[in-house]
Amino acid sequence: MYEFFFILIPRHLPFLLEGAIVTLQLSITSMACGICLGLAVAIGRISSKGPLNWLLAAYVEIWRDVPLIVQLLVIYFSLPSVGISLPAFWAGVLGLSLNLGAYLSEVFRSTILSIDPGQREAGESIGMSRALVYRRVILPQALRIAVPTVGGYFVSLLKDSSLVSFIAVNELLRHGTIVISNTFRTMEVYLMVAMIYFVLSFAASRAVLRIEQALTPKYLRRKADTPKLAKAREVTA
Repeated sequence: MYEFFFILIPRHLPFLLEGAIVTLQLSITSMACGICLGLAVAIGRISSKGPLNWLLAAYVEIWRDVPLIVQLLVIYFSLPSVGISLPAFWAGVLGLSLNLGAYLSEVFRSTILSIDPGQREAGESIGMSRALVYRRVILPQALRIAVPTVGGYFVSLLKDSSLVSFIAVNELLRHGTIVISNTFRTMEVYLMVAMIYFVLSFAASRAVLRIEQALTPKYLRRKADTPKLAKAREVTA
C-alpha cells in the first residue's frame, strides 16, 4: 500500500490525467453533437411522413442495434477504403455522436410528445409559426423533462468513451495500458484508472443534478420538498 500511494500514484497519475482530459474533451464534444443530432432527428420524425420518416427511423434502429465498438471500427478502419479518412479523435467523436444521437432522438421524441398538444394549437392560433412554437413553447418544456435522462446518458458516455482506445485514441484507458506495458503493474494501474473514471462520473452526475434543480421552477421544487418535510416531521414526532 505504501508503494501504491507514495510511489505509483505520484509517478503515473499526471500521465493518466492527461488521458482523462482527452476523455472529457471527447465526451463533451460527442455529447454536444449527439444532442443536436438527436433533437433534429426527433423533430424530423414527429414533423415528417413518408420517405424521410422511414430514413430517420432506419438510422435510429441501425445505430441502436449495432454494437458501438463495431461502429467505431467501421468508421476508423473501413471508411478510408472509400476515400473518407478521419483522425482517430474525430472518428471517435463521429462514432459516439451517431450512436448517442440515435438514443437521444427517442428521448427527445417522447418528451416532445408528452407536452400537451393544446399548447401548440394555442400558439398557432395567435399567429406563431410552427418553428416559433417549438422554440418558445414546446422545446423548453421538453428539454427540462429530458435533463435527467440526458444526464444519465452523459455519465454512460464518459465510460463508453473508453472504447475509442481500440482505434488508437490516447484517452484515459489507453494511457493506462501504456503505463501497464512499461511497469507490468496491472492491478494497481487499472485501480487508478477506475478511481479517475469514478471521480469523473460522480462529478458529472452531481453537475446534472444541479442543472436539473436550476431548470425546475420554484413551485415544482416546493411540491417535491413537501413529502420530504412531512416525512421528517413524522420521524421527529
